[in-house]
Amino acid sequence: MTKIKFIDARFADPDENEFALKRRFELHLRKLRALQDGVSPKVPGDFEDELRWNEDLIAVPLSEKDRARVLRRARRVMGARAKASGLSHLSADDRRALEAFRGGADLVGIASEHRADEIAAAIHAEMPWMAAATDFLWKAMRRSVRVGEPGFRLPPVLLDGPPGIGKSVWSRELGRHLGVPRCGIEGTAEQASFVVNGSQRGWGSAFPGRPLQTIVQSLCANPIVVIDEIEKAGTPTSTKGQAYGLAEGLLPLLERSSAVAWKCPYYQVGFDMSWISWVLTSNSLTTLPAPFLSRLEILRLAGPGKGDLISFTEREGARRGLGVAALSAICEVIEQVADTQELNPRHVARMLARAEAMASSPLLH
Repeated sequence: MTKIKFIDARFADPDENEFALKRRFELHLRKLRALQDGVSPKVPGDFEDELRWNEDLIAVPLSEKDRARVLRRARRVMGARAKASGLSHLSADDRRALEAFRGGADLVGIASEHRADEIAAAIHAEMPWMAAATDFLWKAMRRSVRVGEPGFRLPPVLLDGPPGIGKSVWSRELGRHLGVPRCGIEGTAEQASFVVNGSQRGWGSAFPGRPLQTIVQSLCANPIVVIDEIEKAGTPTSTKGQAYGLAEGLLPLLERSSAVAWKCPYYQVGFDMSWISWVLTSNSLTTLPAPFLSRLEILRLAGPGKGDLISFTEREGARRGLGVAALSAICEVIEQVADTQELNPRHVARMLARAEAMASSPLLH
């Protein structure tokens, strides 16, 4: 695991607080006064002479005026350091939250091309009908290993296809196999760009965006951020006519050149958001703006075939502990219905859930 500088801020030595600076400045003032008074400086390496020197320094008197001047100097230095840090405008709680990035943020990478092959094979075995997405992932992982990237980031991708085929499940499997956090956002429920970018202070309920919250909580700079049904996100407009669309809010985050120094509206600090893996899903592209689509790799996916659904039923049924009779009945329904009606894994999951509920129900006498 690699560490990267994630936040555009400077962190001072935590031991260099106001009290420590005051003591250091007082000691320096005593040394100057002692030398002015003709006290012999200590002999390097002579332990007894060092004791003598320390005793001489302690004997140097400091007036209340001296101590007040030293305290003012220490406070000026602390103020200048706070200003130079880029965090002085934040509350104490927010500074503490960002203090976690003093040593940088973690990047999770792919260990080898062999590991990339294993991940792709495992996901494909679970969801073979998502082959286009898995192939895109596989090539991106192998390329990341070959060029020696410190961490893995999937190029921004839009999975477009019918509802219920497992686009969101595919992204969860991706996060699980990569071992990185996953942030899920529903385009239908959270339409404004605030959910991604955060809102500026001064609003009634100011907050940082969900992707940044995920990174702050996990200290991992390359999570997977999934936005489901992005085409259903509306574009709220303020009373002044300013639009806050989700797609528009994503534009600077999808471009690596702008994401590397993205400024958070809430913290008003720059962050390196360029390592996020963006996975978006849609059922249609018709309502999505061209500038937004131009920043994405668009993969058009078809639903699973009859054989895929039967294999999914057998695997998922075995995980749920269903008996042979129940699984055979569900597979028979799929055989009879799949040719005339559109079935997807969501339909099958509901049938499996009903079978599981029936299997666990008490017998009626």
